[in-house]
Amino acid sequence: QVQLVGSGGGSVQPGGSLRLSCAVSGADFRTTCMGWFRQAPGTGREHVATANHQNTPTYVEAVKGRFTISKDSAKNTLYLEMNNVKPEDTAMYYCAAKPGLGTMLTCQVNYWTPNNWGQGVQVTVSS
Repeated sequence: QVQLVGSGGGSVQPGGSLRLSCAVSGADFRTTCMGWFRQAPGTGREHVATANHQNTPTYVEAVKGRFTISKDSAKNTLYLEMNNVKPEDTAMYYCAAKPGLGTMLTCQVNYWTPNNWGQGVQVTVSS
């Protein structure tokens, strides 16, 4: 069974940086599609970034050039490096996975729905 445990959230000033981590167990990194989603208060959950089996990333337009998604299969960990953060990045961030989708063309942002979710980590950007 796939389990995801997110960590690394917190408060940061605008323009600052933060790195989120997600410990993944029970998933084959070679065939699992993985990504990050976020949900701000009063809004729906939105896709932020996805990494396929080759670690090829795709991003939603709002975070391109500022966020970087990566995977470390040796550490069984998914990351989201957040740079030059903005107040509108404030949200609960969730790591997510869908086994078997990692090699498919649909393993890219806004094209897939996860089977497994982490518990969410809060990111607050404020001066």
